[in-house]
Amino acid sequence: MTDSRRWPLRGRAADAALALAVVAMVVGSGLVRFPTTFADFHLLDGLLVAAACAALLLRRRFPVPVALFTLVVCGFYYPLSTFDGPLVLAFAVALFTVAAEGHTAVAAVLAVAAMLLVGYGEMGSAQRHLDNTSTYLLAGWLVAAVAIGGLARNRRAYLREAEQRMLAAEREKDEEARRRASDERLRIARELHDVLGHHISLINVQAGAALHRLDADPGQAEPALVSIKQASKDALRDLRATLGVLRQVDEAAPTAPAPSLARIDALVEQAGGAGLAVRTELAGPVRPLPPEVDLAGYRIVQEALTNVTRHADARTACVRIRYSDHDVRVEIDDDGVGAAGRNTNRGNGIRGMEERAQALGGEFSAGQRPSGGFRVHARLPWRNDT
Repeated sequence: MTDSRRWPLRGRAADAALALAVVAMVVGSGLVRFPTTFADFHLLDGLLVAAACAALLLRRRFPVPVALFTLVVCGFYYPLSTFDGPLVLAFAVALFTVAAEGHTAVAAVLAVAAMLLVGYGEMGSAQRHLDNTSTYLLAGWLVAAVAIGGLARNRRAYLREAEQRMLAAEREKDEEARRRASDERLRIARELHDVLGHHISLINVQAGAALHRLDADPGQAEPALVSIKQASKDALRDLRATLGVLRQVDEAAPTAPAPSLARIDALVEQAGGAGLAVRTELAGPVRPLPPEVDLAGYRIVQEALTNVTRHADARTACVRIRYSDHDVRVEIDDDGVGAAGRNTNRGNGIRGMEERAQALGGEFSAGQRPSGGFRVHARLPWRNDT
């Protein structure tokens, strides 16, 4: 955080300019108040003024010693000098620096000591040099120097704290953006895995069936080729929809319906084209679901059927969908002999289904059935009444 009201000079340049300004004010004020010639400005006067103002160059590194030094110089200057200039300005600047650097108590003690020295000097002098008004003004200036120095320190502390808060907020914002980007990449990866894995698996199975039938009965190869064509068409459509979030150009709205449990018959038909007999069972009143729940349920069924066609060597499968007032449950059973391998090797497919369910606060399980075969079960909550 920057401050537009800061001086253009900083560091040593600012200290040098301030020291020269104090010299000019001391000499100029003395000449204005007491018209005289520079012949009356003795060497001792010049040495004391130069020493006090030169010490201001070190005020940031040694604030307390510089304040003590300028106070001592003023103690010698006013009784001995024949040139009456306000050298106390150098002490006031040093006093301000002491308070601004965090030594407020020391600055207060030095201010009190300065006033005691002034009082002692007036009492020991035959002629009074300061009247009551001047004494009060001097005390006020010293108090103001300490107070303004403390305020300057508090202001710098506030600006540093505000800058740290801003940096922390920016870091948190960047971390949140990276987290969201990572979550989006994982989501897209899951979608690509489900879409490509399902359709390419069907294409692979149908292509194998077509090659097997091509020599024995070429006429029977045509349904498999039609299924391959439809599966590839569906794969391209779903792939475009999945990657659409990465495009930066305006496109027309998709005309194909979004994946939904209401379109589960299309998955069953595709699995049937691969030689798997699939039946569907619905329980509870069918109702519209939130898009994220509907998509997760669809993808879980899709991935489960893909695993059945690729790994299970199954003949039949059953997809059960149970709707309730709080959640929807999907369950996929098969009679495959490859169930044990799928249970022990939790590949990307099972891991992706589990992540989808957990992302919605649901539950997921996958494993062998006691009666044989394999079961995938997911509970996806869609309403929370608590």
